[in-house]
Amino acid sequence: MPVNEHLMAAFFLTTLVAMITPGPDMLFILGCGMRGGPRAGLLATAGVATSEAIHVAVAAAGLAALFAAVPTAFAVVRILGAAYLIYLGVQTIRHRKGVPDADDAIAATGMSARRAYLNGLLTNLLNPKMVTFTIAFLPQFVDPARGHVGAQFAILGAILIAMEFLVDGLVGVTAGRIGGWLRRRRTARRRIDTATGGIFIGLGIRLAVER
Repeated sequence: MPVNEHLMAAFFLTTLVAMITPGPDMLFILGCGMRGGPRAGLLATAGVATSEAIHVAVAAAGLAALFAAVPTAFAVVRILGAAYLIYLGVQTIRHRKGVPDADDAIAATGMSARRAYLNGLLTNLLNPKMVTFTIAFLPQFVDPARGHVGAQFAILGAILIAMEFLVDGLVGVTAGRIGGWLRRRRTARRRIDTATGGIFIGLGIRLAVER
């Protein structure tokens, strides 16, 4: 096995703790599930997981050197990610009053499967802190002495993505089922949209001001 067994055990436990600790991704998926239903929550998770796969590839390629050499690159990506989150939040709040009554979750919320996936993909992809976290995190469990460094990154990355999908997917589906019950009540549905928009705006502001 390319990965050191002791490092693998430490990686698994550390990743599990990181996954169950509420963070920006979990809050984003929670909002998507509440507003768009279980399918939207699951597809938002799939989008986040896809971007995480890109982050793992970036980590293996060593993009950390770019952020270290060109701090402006980090700042530009951070601001773009923050602006996108704030945009999502404002749009969600603005459209809350025009939502018609309907049994179909997509019609009731405007959160299509494609939109949920793309929002999850772009939100996480434009968060440079996720790139730097992955770059800083994965190498701690890679043993160069064993060789096959690329294979070690691939194995650890696959485990990270699988655990993220399981944990956040469960959050998204659960939030979607709770939100589905609430969406049948017009007042509660508007409050969900307002709360979801507030979450997105808050995450965007947090990303913008963090250094």
